[in-house]
This record gives sequence, C-alpha cells and structure tokens, in this order.
Amino acid sequence: MLASASKGARLVTPLVQSMSLSRVAGVPVHLKLETLQPTGSFKLRSATNALAQIAEEKCKRVVTASTGNHGHAVAHAARALGIEAAVCMSSLVPKNKVDAVAALGARVVITGRNQNDAQVEAQRLVREEGYAFVPPFDDERVIAGQGTIGLEILEALPDAASIVVALSGGGLFSGVAFAAKSIRPQVKMIGVSMERGAAMHASLAAGKPVFVDELETLADSLGGGISLDNQHTFAMTRDLIDDVVLLDEMSIARGIVHAYREEKLVIEGAAAVGMAALLDGAIPAPRGPIVIVVSGSNIDIETHRRLIGAA
Repeated sequence: MLASASKGARLVTPLVQSMSLSRVAGVPVHLKLETLQPTGSFKLRSATNALAQIAEEKCKRVVTASTGNHGHAVAHAARALGIEAAVCMSSLVPKNKVDAVAALGARVVITGRNQNDAQVEAQRLVREEGYAFVPPFDDERVIAGQGTIGLEILEALPDAASIVVALSGGGLFSGVAFAAKSIRPQVKMIGVSMERGAAMHASLAAGKPVFVDELETLADSLGGGISLDNQHTFAMTRDLIDDVVLLDEMSIARGIVHAYREEKLVIEGAAAVGMAALLDGAIPAPRGPIVIVVSGSNIDIETHRRLIGAA
C-alpha cells in the first residue's frame, strides 16, 4: 500500500523535542509538526498522493466531502494540477475552513448538519455531474499518503516507543500505524479523540462500524462518521491500535493553550488532543521516547483568542 505514495508527495516536516512535555512525561517527547504543511495540516500528503494518481488517469474534475482540512488540501492539490475541485461540507464546518477552500478557487457546497450529509451530496455530484470522488480517509491512496508521516518519524527517531495520533475516520491513524509498525513492530500506537461524537472509538467498541451523532466540539476536524461500509480504516485501526484515549472539551482547550504558551504553536483542537492526553496523564506508561503528531493549525482565530484569554 505505501508503495503508492510517490516521493513527490512526501513533504517532510520537522520532528522537534518539547522540553515542557518531556518534563511532564519523564521521557523525551517529540512533536511532528504537520502544522507547517502549506495548507496547515497533514491532509496535504493524502490529497497530493490521490490527485497525482487521478491526474494520471486524465480526470479533470474531483469532488470530496470534508470537515475542512481535507477539502482545503484537495483544493490546493487540484489547483496545482489544473484540476477542477468541488468540496462538500456541512454547516458544522468553521467559517475559516470554508473560506480557505473557497480562496483556492474550489466549488464550495454547504449541505446538511453532518459529514454524512456532505458525503451524500458529494456522491450525487459523482453520479450526476461526472466528478471523481476523493475520499477523506477510507481510501488506499489517502492512507498511503498519511503513511509517509510514520516513515519520517522512524527515520528521524528509530527508537520511538509510542506514537500518539488523533483518531477520527482512521486515515491518519491507520497510515501512520501501518508504516511505523512495518519498521518497528513494538512501537505503541495510541489514538486520541474527543468524547463528543468519537465514531471510530464507538465502532471499535461495537466490533463494527456504527453511526454516531456528529456534535459540536473544539476538535471539529475529528467529527463525522467512519461509514457503515468502511473498506479499509476500521479494520486497519482495529488491528494496529494499542490504546484509545477520549478527552472532554476542557482537556482539549488546555492542550490548545499549552501549545500556544509552552510550544509557541497556534493549533486547532484536533491537533491538541495528543498534548492534552499527555498533560492529563492518560498516555499509558511510556518506556521510551514519545512522538505526538501535531496534525494542523487551522483554528478559527477568534476561538483561539477566547481560549487563550480565558486560561
């Protein structure tokens, strides 16, 4: 699977040690800064990989459903390749993420109140208007693109003991986990999500993909379901995950504030869950270096100001 991720899609981001989190954990803690991607999130890896393959098939129109960051990445990659893009999003997607997609010239379609509604509209555009669909997570090209993060982590830190990854639809988690465990089978893979609408966690508990209501949360990028006919990420996550941590909204807020005050990073809620879990003491007893994937920086600036001012 990872062989399909071309070298041209690998946008290498730094792995930096956090002194403050290392003191908390008692072992070295490193941050994989996907915030430095041109679109501000890890999603550019998968979008670049998927659209490069679509372009080879001479397709000129793509559509996706997104909670924001994936749509931004698809719009960015599509513009670079001269491909028309449409991005379907629900009314729960923050305005700053909608605006970022529109600024890249993509067709923006706001529909419904959840990711499932956006998915339905995207599939309608596939059927009726001839778009090619770019899945946000449950796709081999997408998973392979995210897997480059795992490869880079182990190249930079071969003795990593634990890798902490935000857990949503499972594209990021399964890609990183597959790559990392292929190189270092003993590495512990820890998924972190929010308590409010954690679809993958509920599905793992049920032993199959299940529907979960999508709720407003600071970790908005982690919202949405995993699809009841999930083809890849549910099974991969189930087989590769070592532990799951769920966080309340106060913990996520503390993670955002810590990132700003201690790490000098402006990050969104989904990117803060790894730091928040460690600050909460929820990461299982670490026995060596920890890596936290800091997934994105695309937080609404007024929300960020409110959280920093209230802390």
